[in-house]
Amino acid sequence: MSRRALRRLRGEQRGQEEPGLGELGLDPGSETGQEEIRPPVVGKGPRGPVRTGVSNRFELILADESEDELLPGEEQADAQLSKQNRGGKKQEGGVPEDTNGDWQRNGEEAEQDQMPVMSNKPRKKKKKRKTKKASTGETLEDNDLEDIDSLLEKIEDTNELSQQPQSGVITDSRPLLYVEHRNLNPENELKRYFGARAVLGDQRPRQRQRQYVRSTWLTAPKNTWPRYSKTGITMQLLDTRRGVQHFTFEHHREYQQVQFKFLDAVESMDPNNIVLLLQMNPYHVDSLLQLSDVCRMQEDQEMARDLIERALYSLECAFHPVFSLTSGSCRLDYRRPENRAFFLALFKHLMFLEKRGCPRTALEFCKLILSLDPENDPLCVLLLIDFLCLRAREYTFLTRMFQEWESHRNLSQLPNFAFSVPLAYFFLSQQEERPELERSQARERAARLIQLALVMFPSVLMPLLDHCSVQPDSRVGSHSFFGLNAQISQLPALNQLTSLYVGRTHTLWKDPAVMAWLETNVHEVLRMVDTRDPLVEESEHKRKMRYQSAPRNIYRHIILSEMKEATAALPLEVTSQPVMGFDPLPPLDSIISYTRPERTNQASYESTLSLFFRSLLPNFNLQGDVRHDGDNEAGAGQELNQGVNRLMAAMRDMLANIQFQEPPRDDNPEGDGDWD
Repeated sequence: MSRRALRRLRGEQRGQEEPGLGELGLDPGSETGQEEIRPPVVGKGPRGPVRTGVSNRFELILADESEDELLPGEEQADAQLSKQNRGGKKQEGGVPEDTNGDWQRNGEEAEQDQMPVMSNKPRKKKKKRKTKKASTGETLEDNDLEDIDSLLEKIEDTNELSQQPQSGVITDSRPLLYVEHRNLNPENELKRYFGARAVLGDQRPRQRQRQYVRSTWLTAPKNTWPRYSKTGITMQLLDTRRGVQHFTFEHHREYQQVQFKFLDAVESMDPNNIVLLLQMNPYHVDSLLQLSDVCRMQEDQEMARDLIERALYSLECAFHPVFSLTSGSCRLDYRRPENRAFFLALFKHLMFLEKRGCPRTALEFCKLILSLDPENDPLCVLLLIDFLCLRAREYTFLTRMFQEWESHRNLSQLPNFAFSVPLAYFFLSQQEERPELERSQARERAARLIQLALVMFPSVLMPLLDHCSVQPDSRVGSHSFFGLNAQISQLPALNQLTSLYVGRTHTLWKDPAVMAWLETNVHEVLRMVDTRDPLVEESEHKRKMRYQSAPRNIYRHIILSEMKEATAALPLEVTSQPVMGFDPLPPLDSIISYTRPERTNQASYESTLSLFFRSLLPNFNLQGDVRHDGDNEAGAGQELNQGVNRLMAAMRDMLANIQFQEPPRDDNPEGDGDWD
């Protein structure tokens, strides 16, 4: 036996003097200053041998803690056990036995005795605690899932808002287009509506057994998706100007070849070719976008949404390390074709979220799209963000956006902001938890802004009432300001905006309280018109000057929104050209990084007769070795004669190879007259 094992059996420690243990009072039975060396008594516990008679001075701390943690039912048993240990006889220098007479000390256990060991009872107590946790594990897990929103808020406050002094005042200090990660997950919004148990169901055990995949913010990868591998898309940082970082996606050579094949598949007008391409390249973004439109037209909404999420996952895996979704200071140029797929995938994803009943998540994605290019707004999400704010009941954000952007963006000149902002103020005035002064101020602002909107855009009222199935009174219906003349006299560009707004947001105006408030302000506007208020004439002049034609991004937004009322009002120059789902109405000033190689088409120089013979004889070539170096007329005539000779030779060969098969001859035409 080793020296260290013998030292441990005697209760000694390395570098520890025996009288020191007596002075610490480890022997409660010795009233005099004499020391009694006690070897550790070994007994079988629930997990192996347990030693009593502590000889390590540092075990005093653990012993005190273990005594404080004892359960009330175990105190009496501990007291009896301690009396037995104190009154029992100790063996000096030997190995003690337990009650069963088994030897518990060997060389291997002596190596493990370096760790301080407590008594047997705390171990039993720990086992009971573990059993208790196991029995209530499901309840604790459900409570954690119910509180996931509060936990995510704390994470966002500590990680994303570390620069803010306090999390309680972040509402006004955040940037306007600040995006929160927790609001990009639609499951969080559904949990707030229906609870975690109803949303997750039996998904929790499956998620534990799922193989490792890369975690993303925009969408959650699914087990049914193909295994992800590098697709050939990367993101590069172009430059940084005034604290704003400009990025761009780039296509590698392999991805460019796949892109060329995709364009060929689109030109074939056969969706099966796109399906075959996706089987070989399951994360090609443009193919996913185009096939999603095909599935949506075939009423397969689930598959269409799944393809869009897969495209977002492919693009997010290619993000630059410093590209941030939440900062609002990262830009992408829509004029580059490589960047357009990200804009379109985000827009189509938020449209699916809105139809799914997740307006708060859709609003967060709308803010993300707007933050990528707020100056140009290539998809014109300003025509949509007000509707999502009202649906998500984010009235404060809508009013703040109007106050901050009105001075330099003229949001009041858009019909959707002109009507939605006063509606938001009206909803704020109906919230009883707000102070009365704040409610009265919101009520006054709502009345003033809705009157300005009705004066500026009188053509909105009658279609809005018609969609809400509300019959106006005789005074409003017979007045020329809101009558049919207002519909006919408005310009086509303004008609597109008003039709888009009415078709999208008319459901928000069906509330009886909203209709009563609107009726009061309509009569006030009629009073202004009858008294010839200068504001009425000024607004009419603005309508005729400012809405001559709509910019291209508005047309792009109407096409992507697929609102029947607005699509019918599109001009002929837009509806006459082909519109592809992967790139609708590309910008006229696009920045092209690579071009598609020209396809050689020899059939375009051949006649119909030559094409006919080529279909019969694939090796036939009427033109032969045509020279393109500008020969003279004699050479051209000689080539023509040679071509005619080849044609005649081909016809002779074809006719010579034609063989007519004789019909089978029957030697016994009458037969034997027997039928089988």
